[in-house]
Amino acid sequence: MRIRTVREDELPVLRAIERAAGECFRDVGMPEIADDEPLPVEVLAAYRRNGHAWVATDATDRPIAYLIAEVIDGAMHVEQVSVHPSAARRGIGRTLLDHVADVATKDGLPALTLTTFAEVPWNAPYYEKCGFQRLDDTKLTPGLREIRRQEAAHGLDRWPRICMRRDL
Repeated sequence: MRIRTVREDELPVLRAIERAAGECFRDVGMPEIADDEPLPVEVLAAYRRNGHAWVATDATDRPIAYLIAEVIDGAMHVEQVSVHPSAARRGIGRTLLDHVADVATKDGLPALTLTTFAEVPWNAPYYEKCGFQRLDDTKLTPGLREIRRQEAAHGLDRWPRICMRRDL
């Protein structure tokens, strides 16, 4: 496995990875999440242009996972990390998180942040194993509050959601 910057011609592949990875939400009674449309190519392209889009590739250099991020309130915010189910449970998501942590450290950022489902096993419990801690609502920055507001407007608060932080 290799981690590298996403190429422009791979942006549709990221959407396919996201769709495939989302299917597991059906098994936990969240079909609306599985049916949610991935980010448009234009939005993914903006992450790429900003230098905040990476893929993990297989031996043939084909993307099998990706991570996109942006700087929010002085921390690197992980917007999305998805691993294709055919490559799951091999530490690829953790490797992508560690990669973006290295990028953030080199950029002088003190932490990674993300929002996630609190009770889905491959969400908050997984991120805790990767060094993230749950943030109390009183510790949310203005940017994280805005992200949570947008998520609620999108209907994601139908299930418990939280913000998490990993100090670097």
